[in-house]
Amino acid sequence: MTETATPKKDPAKGFLGWVERTGNKLPDPVFLFFYLIIILVIISVVVALTGGSATLSQDVLSGMPESQIKRFSIGADGVIPAISLLSAENISRLWVEMPKTFTHFHPLGYVLVVMLGAGVAERSGLFASAMRSAVRGAPLYLLTPVVALVAMIGNHAADAAYVVLIPLAGVLFASAGRHPLAGIAAAFAGVSGGFSANIAPGQLDALLYGITQEAGEILNADYQANLLGNWYFIAALMVIYLPLIWYVTDKIIEPRLGKWVAEGENASYADEDAPLTDGQRKGLKRAGLAVLGVIALWALMTFAPGTPLINEAACPPDVAATGVCSPIANWTPFLTSLVAGFMMLFLAAGWAYGKAAGTIEDHRDLVNMMTDAMKDMGYYLVLAFAAAHFVAMFQWSNLGLISAVHGANAIEASGLPLPILLGLIVIFSAMINLFVGSASAKWALLAPVMVPMLMLLGISPDGATAVYRVGDGATNIITPLMVYFPLILVFARRWQKDFGLGSLTAMMIPYSIWMLITGVILVVAWAFLGFDLGPGAPMAYSLPG
Repeated sequence: MTETATPKKDPAKGFLGWVERTGNKLPDPVFLFFYLIIILVIISVVVALTGGSATLSQDVLSGMPESQIKRFSIGADGVIPAISLLSAENISRLWVEMPKTFTHFHPLGYVLVVMLGAGVAERSGLFASAMRSAVRGAPLYLLTPVVALVAMIGNHAADAAYVVLIPLAGVLFASAGRHPLAGIAAAFAGVSGGFSANIAPGQLDALLYGITQEAGEILNADYQANLLGNWYFIAALMVIYLPLIWYVTDKIIEPRLGKWVAEGENASYADEDAPLTDGQRKGLKRAGLAVLGVIALWALMTFAPGTPLINEAACPPDVAATGVCSPIANWTPFLTSLVAGFMMLFLAAGWAYGKAAGTIEDHRDLVNMMTDAMKDMGYYLVLAFAAAHFVAMFQWSNLGLISAVHGANAIEASGLPLPILLGLIVIFSAMINLFVGSASAKWALLAPVMVPMLMLLGISPDGATAVYRVGDGATNIITPLMVYFPLILVFARRWQKDFGLGSLTAMMIPYSIWMLITGVILVVAWAFLGFDLGPGAPMAYSLPG
């Protein structure tokens, strides 16, 4: 692909210019967490000295296990005291438990395990070939929805979806006589705006649910994250976003761009849309068989007699009939095995593809690809270290639980309908996303308050996660702070040399607005109707006891 030198642009003006300038002044997310820890320490000291506290109702208190009551130093009257992070106990805990605090951070294990397999699938070329194969054969009248669909599913491929699919979409639209920028817009909207819309859970669910696990344990020590907890919801998002992207691209964006005429270096295209080689096609077939094999293996371990992934003793039928427990408890081993399941699926498919396509010669290539995937996670490890300590210290101070209780009480006193509140949280998450690009960093900041607050109001941790991720995706495509925003600008300038930051933002705003509106409507409707968010994952929640 031919890249055009990026011309120096004038400082952006107006609201978007203010967003860009303000966001650029924010520190790196790693240091942002360290600065927040310093602020947290100061606040904990002040609140503890002034006797800050919150009070749990006796109904909630009676349902909390003794370990949680002791963990948060809750009195018999339900009072939760604020605890100074400069107390002798917390200072000792910080230094003594530092390795434990880091390594026991749930998202860390979730993400690293999945990425061992996903790194092989990406580096072997499986993701790139699968996306090219899916998009190239699309009929012209279905080009836009196929690009959008593959873009949303391509989120499982993480970086590959941005690097491969978005420029490829521009080439495909140009080859079809359509404006290439419309193709880039549709692909960008699907990959980044539809970040949480997908046909099945994947790496993002592992990342977010690791943080949800930490936050859910604040009120319920026995809470177990369900990696499939948002499956129905993200599938519904995909169903809604697909026609939305189709309509906005064909009826709003492309007419606004006008007719595109190929000229200069764009009169002939590079080989991004070249047909797959025989080896790549063979690799895709082998990868498909490998995927079926892993699914069959997991089905065998789940449904065969004496299966290790179903614990029938957790909730026997006679006990379930009394309403004391939910049969979903029997599925806990299966649900918690899905992180390993996704790793094995990506690993097997990537290896099968690579052997057939010639990108993997022997086991050493496989190990090197897994090693490179871990190298790419270096920054995430540093970020996770900072985030883990912020989340842990927030819990040690009791400020998260205190904030959640006061927030829940304020909402109840306001009389605001809960579904409307959830819609407002979507908008709040979307606004935060303009300034903090990392999905995990934002959720690590918000989850310790949002999850327990909504649990107290009768909304499950799955519901809190779903609400957050709608807002997180909608504004990805209009913030210059999103890490791939400059790259998309380079892709666009291949086709239009004077295409600037304002041009890209203006092109993507219609997608962002409609995704936010439809996302809010979906969240509100879901809460009103009370649908499950995934298998065994209702929107409603009742604390144990």
